[in-house]
Amino acid sequence: MRVSAKICGVSTPEAIDASIRGCASHVGFVFFPPSPRNVGFDRVAALAVRVPDGVHRVGVFVDPDDALLDTAIAAGRLDVLQLHKTDPGRAAAIRSRTGRELWGTVAVKRREDLNAAQSWRGAADRILYDARTPDDATLPGGMGMRFDWKLLQGFAHPLPWLLSGGLDAGNVATAIGISGALMVDVSSGVESAPGVKDVDKIAAFCKAVEQC
Repeated sequence: MRVSAKICGVSTPEAIDASIRGCASHVGFVFFPPSPRNVGFDRVAALAVRVPDGVHRVGVFVDPDDALLDTAIAAGRLDVLQLHKTDPGRAAAIRSRTGRELWGTVAVKRREDLNAAQSWRGAADRILYDARTPDDATLPGGMGMRFDWKLLQGFAHPLPWLLSGGLDAGNVATAIGISGALMVDVSSGVESAPGVKDVDKIAAFCKAVEQC
């Protein structure tokens, strides 16, 4: 099966266009002010119209309230909601209320962390496995951290899933080979500086995924 890619934290027309040229299946818009990738509603509205049919718009949130979700969904024409640090019960309510595809995040450092995936059964459509960040970290992801991909080997995933955390063009093929991922998510690995997407790195990442 072909592996698909999500380019996350896009905030410029150039990054959108590079993702589309690279055949990304998903582009991610971050709605979290502490993040250098945060997009305002006016900016995301202008970016969303550049995304063609067949490429999914993902809104990335950290325990959002309903008002933020509703405004972001409308402005960004969001197809998918990716939630960090959100209780599965709350996520299930969001999924039911909005009618959007929902991704729950599982932060991983040790094998036992994967057990949290079971709590997303019935609450999410897909699980995103990401590296666990330090407890005092400002951001829940997008910090270039990765976990041991071998932890995913032999694990009985309760839902479809994707791999995130510290991926780039140089290691994504290895990550896919070890973990068995059929979808991968990249943010800092295609940047020249925090929040600044590099179109050449996006192209290289997409090419590496396409060759898997």
